[in-house]
Amino acid sequence: MKRGKRYTEVAKNFDRTNLYDAAEAISLVKKNAVAKFDETIEAHIRTGCDGRHADQQIRGAVVLPHGTGKTVRVLVFAKNAKADEALAAGAEFVGAEELVPKIQNEGWLDFDVVVATPDMMGVVGRLGRVLGPKGLMPNPKAGTVTMDVTKAVQDIKAGKIEYRLDKTNIIHVPLGKASFTEEQLADNFQTLIGAINKAKPAALKGQYLKSVTLTSTMGPGVKLNTAKLV
Repeated sequence: MKRGKRYTEVAKNFDRTNLYDAAEAISLVKKNAVAKFDETIEAHIRTGCDGRHADQQIRGAVVLPHGTGKTVRVLVFAKNAKADEALAAGAEFVGAEELVPKIQNEGWLDFDVVVATPDMMGVVGRLGRVLGPKGLMPNPKAGTVTMDVTKAVQDIKAGKIEYRLDKTNIIHVPLGKASFTEEQLADNFQTLIGAINKAKPAALKGQYLKSVTLTSTMGPGVKLNTAKLV
């Protein structure tokens, strides 16, 4: 894979074969985020899980203490008092059955997270083919199927992120922006790793965290010493 000149120059700033502790890695990733926009800092966690087995699946959510630096647009499927509650909590879009054709037929997807009250899941289920592949289906494990829509919306706005295994058993999550301080990124990272460690499936035999890499949108990845993260 051919890399740009800027990427190649930045990659010379550190030893790609070395394993760093979290504080060093965060410092390097921040230093290497030299694009002309505020890059997102991401964590990529390769696990020893086999997601094909239900008892080795990982899925959950955690509120990062300093948020992600991104403005998140929330859509809530709810009716009556719960719809009013969602709007009062700051949801950008609230509705019910009338939103189905808009999403299905018109391709409307101007939202980042979908929350639904349990009684609306029959309606939301009709959108599975559209929302599912985009990772937008509400899920009880992620706290996005709930009667407490106020808490759900407020948590998302405060910096709640969802983590789950992809098809290759890797978790990809945003940690914040390059403009964050090292302390803010470190707080967010420790909160995330704490949640991931708690989510370790009891059925897993062998090493849980195979590798953890921090990277910015355009920068090279910095690998962490996983022995210090468990």
